[in-house]
Amino acid sequence: QVQLVESGGGMVQAGGSLRLSCAASGRTFSSYVMGWFRQAPGQERELIAGINWSGLITHYADSVKGRFTISRDNAKNTQYLQMNGLKPEDTAVYYCAAGTSFANFRSWGPGTQVTVST
Repeated sequence: QVQLVESGGGMVQAGGSLRLSCAASGRTFSSYVMGWFRQAPGQERELIAGINWSGLITHYADSVKGRFTISRDNAKNTQYLQMNGLKPEDTAVYYCAAGTSFANFRSWGPGTQVTVST
């Protein structure tokens, strides 16, 4: 089972940018579909971006499409989420996840807080 740890969260003003990273342990990182979820207070956890093993297939929620970019570096066992044009409604805990498909994530990181102020 892969172990995941997020970094790069913090506080930023609306319109700003952040880049989240997710470091994975293990030698099978390249075989996993990777994703980023977020959960705001009182709301369910939602998938906002996913990427297949090669990086050639990506998926985005409508709420972040055009502003966020997911990527991965299999040589470094790391995935990224570049977040531009941040809005206060993007405030949430962001989780890195690994799985076998965009509908089947099995491993999660502890999460990193992103707060966007007006």
